[in-house]
Amino acid sequence: MAAVDGIIGRKIGMTQVFTPEGRLVPVTVIQAGPCTVVATRRPDREGYGALQLGFAAAKAQRLSKALQGQFKKAGTAAFGVLKEFRLKGDEAPAVGAELVVADVFKQGDVIQVTGVTKGRGTAGVIKRHRFSGFPASHGTHEYFRHGGSIGNRSYPGRVFKGKRMAGRYGADRVTTRNLVVIAVRPAEHLLLVRGAVPGARGGVVVVHHKPGARG
Repeated sequence: MAAVDGIIGRKIGMTQVFTPEGRLVPVTVIQAGPCTVVATRRPDREGYGALQLGFAAAKAQRLSKALQGQFKKAGTAAFGVLKEFRLKGDEAPAVGAELVVADVFKQGDVIQVTGVTKGRGTAGVIKRHRFSGFPASHGTHEYFRHGGSIGNRSYPGRVFKGKRMAGRYGADRVTTRNLVVIAVRPAEHLLLVRGAVPGARGGVVVVHHKPGARG
């Protein structure tokens, strides 16, 4: 297995599979890789060891001139997603090498998945913060889903920062930890992870080994 911390993938969706013990478990299917090594970081040059991986082929003319130059220098195809992963050893794959899911993960690994949650636009306090709302009787009218008082008049005379109110909800970078790899399917570049991971179907995710738990 490659001595790298993680890999880039794409969330396919959720399903159910049977474990070897016969238990039916919910899993998220992630297309993990294949990723291409676009650049390397060496301890004697940058002060640390890492790989820059590219994922999801893109049209070069749609990228910035800086990225076009980087891919041209590396001699690789153009990619829409670039992420850097720390190396766990001293040996690094050469630039242009391909990294697949079986090189990084195996069944039973404990991992963490980072993605961008679904954007829900502007939402009220009930949807955004799980407020309970007001009673639907005893004189309440036109105030069923409001947030209530947001402060006093003379003191403090202002609204405290961080007050839970209506506003933009979702589209946040979230990491779900302590997930377990149920199966790895190298031929299809698939990773089956028990439980749910952030993001919508088709969203890009970054899969890391749990710190200190690499198998």
